[in-house]
Amino acid sequence: MSHALYVGQVAHNRIRPRRHRFAYRVFWSLLDLDDLDGVAGLSRLFSHNRWNLFSFHDRDHGPRDGSPLRPWIEARAAEAGIDLSGGRVRLLSFPRILGYVFDPLSIWYCENADGQLVAVLYEVHNTFGESHAYLLRVEPGDAVGQADGPIRHRWDKVLYVSPFIDMTATYDFTMSPPDERLSVAVRETDADGPLFSASMTGRAETINSRTLLRLFVSHPLMTLKVMAGIHWEALWLWAKGAPYRSRPDTPPPLVSVPPTAVVR
Repeated sequence: MSHALYVGQVAHNRIRPRRHRFAYRVFWSLLDLDDLDGVAGLSRLFSHNRWNLFSFHDRDHGPRDGSPLRPWIEARAAEAGIDLSGGRVRLLSFPRILGYVFDPLSIWYCENADGQLVAVLYEVHNTFGESHAYLLRVEPGDAVGQADGPIRHRWDKVLYVSPFIDMTATYDFTMSPPDERLSVAVRETDADGPLFSASMTGRAETINSRTLLRLFVSHPLMTLKVMAGIHWEALWLWAKGAPYRSRPDTPPPLVSVPPTAVVR
């Protein structure tokens, strides 16, 4: 599918230095970068680069300067030796609601002209206005268990995200290209073992006005609550005595192409 909504939840389980768990009901939009203006044809409540009840803005992603996203991702992929010409690129993210969004993690699914998934861009944002994207190839051996099984990626942490986790950590991602279901799992570890795990799960729904109105009522001001929830959970961690880690003075470059390792 080119455009869809995924309705589900985000769950976090922090293991060290203090145990802490939570889950929130959320939903995402999955949009084809070649047809962003076509989303408006699916519902008058969803716009591209214009204010609406729901909207998607180019400046929330990639270079974050409002320029078109398709040429940007093609250029970043070409720098890594990945050819996306003629292939579809879909972006999973929180939509803006009443003009506001904070999206901790957006995922770009990049295909070649034959419709094969050849790269994934994991775009991470922190609450300090910084972002970093990890561009990783999808090789035939990255699927676990079978040719079309879940894909696993591993890379070292570059962007400061949580003030309660050191920078010397590694991410392991397990994900499948979204279809009727969305499934993404994250594990963060350091030299002493697991620190944190998270999951993003959801079911696909069609983008139309009826569904959007239902989600607006059932998930009121969701994107604002995401930001409020992050600070609320951080307050709980601080109250539990989790040690604070200072943010590095220099933010990382916008995109990195880390070497990948398949976790068996």
